[in-house]
Amino acid sequence: MFYTFLHDNLYLEGRCFAEKIRELSMEERPREKLRKYGPEYLSTAELLAILIGSGTKNKSSLELAHNIVAKEEKALHWLSRAIYEEINKIEGIGPAKACQIMAAIEMGKRISQRPKEERVKIADPESVASLFMEEMRILNKECFKLLTLNCKGEILSKENVATGTLTSAIVHPREVFNCAVRKSAQSIILVHNHPSGEVTPSNEDINLTKRLYEAGKLVGIEVLDHIIIGDGIYFSFKKQNLIL
Repeated sequence: MFYTFLHDNLYLEGRCFAEKIRELSMEERPREKLRKYGPEYLSTAELLAILIGSGTKNKSSLELAHNIVAKEEKALHWLSRAIYEEINKIEGIGPAKACQIMAAIEMGKRISQRPKEERVKIADPESVASLFMEEMRILNKECFKLLTLNCKGEILSKENVATGTLTSAIVHPREVFNCAVRKSAQSIILVHNHPSGEVTPSNEDINLTKRLYEAGKLVGIEVLDHIIIGDGIYFSFKKQNLIL
């Protein structure tokens, strides 16, 4: 498959680009390739063609892009430093396309320069309970939430999985692990509240925890703990050795 992608790019690089984008086969069109294979499989010229959008009367957006790449030996480096007037004066570009290119370049710069995100690391059941206590101790319905964690035990996200009644919240493993997979989680911590204020787990709580623990082993996402939030108190399945 990789050979096919490489062959496609080399083929596009070497052929005459005077033909219009619409004359290319569907698999050769930059937007179709991006949708099908992802942006990493597109050449610099193909990515630039998507930013340019439309061509001129005599040249396709792809040919305009290849002209820019061919003219500048280090096209990406040049584009990252070029001012509006330099891009605007390129044949076939003009004000609108110059703005589109510059906006995309600036977005890339801001993404690369963003400060490293500080993540909270979970150390023990108390730290989990403290995250949810004030929010969940006052709820009059059972709510089931989820902490997704990376390989360092740092929080990736807090997810709302289900909201139920005064005494129960129906939770399906597929909903729990769908959230975890979407976040590329290494492990998860289950959290739900008891509106009564008491935290003794019910039989349903114990059975659900076992099901989710076993499901986690199958999909490769570890269930670290299940915390029940009460009125200023909590119950940890891990702390009580109900999760190994």
